[in-house]
Amino acid sequence: MPSDPLHQLGGILKEMVDRTEGSVSGLLMDFDGLPVEHYVREKATVDAETIGAEYSVVLGQIRKAASMLDAGSAREVAIQAERLTTVIRLLNEDYFVAISLLPGGNVGKAKFLLRTSQERLLEALA
Repeated sequence: MPSDPLHQLGGILKEMVDRTEGSVSGLLMDFDGLPVEHYVREKATVDAETIGAEYSVVLGQIRKAASMLDAGSAREVAIQAERLTTVIRLLNEDYFVAISLLPGGNVGKAKFLLRTSQERLLEALA
């Protein structure tokens, strides 16, 4: 059913991942570490929900630090590890969206699609 919010969210995540070279997964999660929706490319060996749950703790600390430094609200975080880069966009006070990429993946495209898909994701969450 096209008007189903989870179907819409899943479609947006799939579109972002499929349009980003080297990406393996997309995830929408709340800051309590509870997944709302995710998409993992076929044959990918990542656990999107575990990535999101672990990074939700880190994001909480980053938001707190930005506030304490009077730097304003954090908007985007990229975590580059040896075998996986995860780009995270904070949607609002409750949710964030992330794309994970293999080495050599197009991080710039991931950032662009996260930013330009933000409104559509928020509308589907409403």
